[in-house]
Amino acid sequence: MNRQEGGKGKGRPSGRGQGNKRFTSYARGNAPIKKSSPQPKKANDSDEIRLNKYVANAGVCSRREADVHIATGLVSVNGKVVTEMGYKVKPGDEVRYDGSRISPEKKTYVLLNKPKGFATTTSEGKGRTVMDLVANATNAKIKPIGRLGRNSKGLLLFTNDDTVAKKFTNSKNGVPRLFHIELDKNLKLEDLKKIQNGFKIEDKLIEVEEISYIDGASKKEVGLKIKNTGNTIIRTIFDHFKYDLLSVDCVAIGHLTKKDIPRGHWKHLTTQEVNTLQML
Repeated sequence: MNRQEGGKGKGRPSGRGQGNKRFTSYARGNAPIKKSSPQPKKANDSDEIRLNKYVANAGVCSRREADVHIATGLVSVNGKVVTEMGYKVKPGDEVRYDGSRISPEKKTYVLLNKPKGFATTTSEGKGRTVMDLVANATNAKIKPIGRLGRNSKGLLLFTNDDTVAKKFTNSKNGVPRLFHIELDKNLKLEDLKKIQNGFKIEDKLIEVEEISYIDGASKKEVGLKIKNTGNTIIRTIFDHFKYDLLSVDCVAIGHLTKKDIPRGHWKHLTTQEVNTLQML
């Protein structure tokens, strides 16, 4: 990982317990895409969609919650309340939730290079938030996956795709995020190895994917890869070893990097980037 902004450099933390071994590159969304043969459409119901999925795709709630709303009579199709589980909506049907017409949104994926000073929240009244930065990106009801602190910066992914969002919530099998971290003093080698090998705080095991010093930089700068969706674990780790965080910058999410995304700007993921993300 070099020290340039905007993702032009490559992060190079080492694998756990692998000493000075460095990463040489990061995936850039070019992982092989599995192609499948198109399935023949059914004659009558190929364009139909289950009602609970329709409601969930409209951004109202999750599919499980949609089942509850349907069962309690909050959903109508073409003016008639439908409580049947498994009911399928046809193209052109008018679906209403609690009296308001809804329609399924196209799955949307927006990648933001967050600057400092913006809270990661969808709530109003919190001052400047990341939602202000992506307000013009789409009309879809996207929300951020995970969190970056107000004074943290770097990549933040927004989507209305619950399936992709859930990939990030599993700390063991989730999507890894790589951070470039600057500390107030040099990180001792003994502390780096303790973080690398895992340690306990109040009987709770704290583990990271990988950690290393930054090539060509002082020992104050490290690369840290985690699968946790928040960044509070980063503060927890370095507080434990008596270091202050001067800078926290998320430089990669899985295969996604900051390349060509200036600070404060965003981009829509390409089809290939989305396919690769879904395969993780």
